[in-house]
Amino acid sequence: MKDASTRIPRHVLAAGWLGSLAALSLAGCSGPVNNQQGYMPEQPVAFSHAVHAGQYGLDCQYCHVGAEKSRHAGVPPTSVCMNCHTLVKTDSPEIQKVAAAVAENKPLAWVRIHRLPDHAYFNHASHVGAGLECQTCHGPVQEMVRVEQKEPMTMGWCLDCHRDTAAKQVSAPKPSAPRAGELLALSSGAPAPEPLKAPRVLQPPTDCSSCHR
Repeated sequence: MKDASTRIPRHVLAAGWLGSLAALSLAGCSGPVNNQQGYMPEQPVAFSHAVHAGQYGLDCQYCHVGAEKSRHAGVPPTSVCMNCHTLVKTDSPEIQKVAAAVAENKPLAWVRIHRLPDHAYFNHASHVGAGLECQTCHGPVQEMVRVEQKEPMTMGWCLDCHRDTAAKQVSAPKPSAPRAGELLALSSGAPAPEPLKAPRVLQPPTDCSSCHR
């Protein structure tokens, strides 16, 4: 039996265990343990948004099809790239990587850049539907050769935007997609739906449960 004078105090043992767990947790993280502002990892294919979205003006939602109607904007499958690149720059080594992935039926291992904590709920559709431009959160993507996280994306940063939008009494834009009954009215002569009421004023929430569900 150990003498009382040689026993390690419980609070010292607890601190040691907590320190070890913290070190293991940090060692297991694949990216910076902060808000990741400025994070700009190398990707498996050197895709340039500056060329596609900037020089050629490709619409963001041609590739990120879920942005307007889903919680997640989504990463395009390689087959979307090949819609153009079966004919365009087929001799490029980068395009050949994409073509090889399609031929092997394997997805490209894109490195995720913008990542919110699991306990924070975010819905792309509600923001894009409210007229928010992609650049508000993602920065001038149309100028980026390699995408980086431009904004901090912290809770305070989001709340500042919500409060500023509410204070300015910003109106929601008209929906870009046809409403129920509009296409039928155009094609068959059926009665058109009631006209839209006055644009609603955006009131972004600032209560805890809106994002922490």
